[in-house]
Amino acid sequence: MLATLRQLGPALRALIGLTVILGLIYPFAVWAIGQVAFKDQANGSLIHSNGQVVGSRLIGQQFDGPRWFHSRPSATGDTPYDAMNSYGSNLGPTNPELVKLVKERKATVAKENGVPQSEVPPDAVTASSSGLDPHISPEYAAIQVNRVAQARGLSVDRVKQLVEDNTDNPSLGFLGNAGVNVVELNLALNQASGRG
Repeated sequence: MLATLRQLGPALRALIGLTVILGLIYPFAVWAIGQVAFKDQANGSLIHSNGQVVGSRLIGQQFDGPRWFHSRPSATGDTPYDAMNSYGSNLGPTNPELVKLVKERKATVAKENGVPQSEVPPDAVTASSSGLDPHISPEYAAIQVNRVAQARGLSVDRVKQLVEDNTDNPSLGFLGNAGVNVVELNLALNQASGRG
């Protein structure tokens, strides 16, 4: 019994020491480094407008109507871009339900933008794996430019410039693809239209 009590002391000290180091000091150090070196990212990459948070650079939003650039479809259930319900559709490329859905979406996108269905890019009709992606391809943005410019009374060149200004290029110039952040683009459109 005495031997057990002698071993209990160092074990208890190790438990308390490791709890303080790994449960308090380490998390605080990571938090502090994040706040100093990566403040925007550590706090959710929030987008502000007129002193209010209007979204995040990392999570898409649903935009309906001709005045807005439309996001890619979201697979997060009844509430599009629901960050608490993130998942993909899990439907395979040969699934009849997905094939039907893609055909319907393609027809809708082509009609609302006045382009042939052959010009509708894949991201216009398919959800991202998380269902939350805020980006669309430059090709999808390009087919929406005329519709948005007309609905907002802006020149096509002005809207094209806003698309270019809100296009994120591949990381390090070669990792990934270019993408247009729809949340930021629509916010810029409001400002250009005098509504921001």
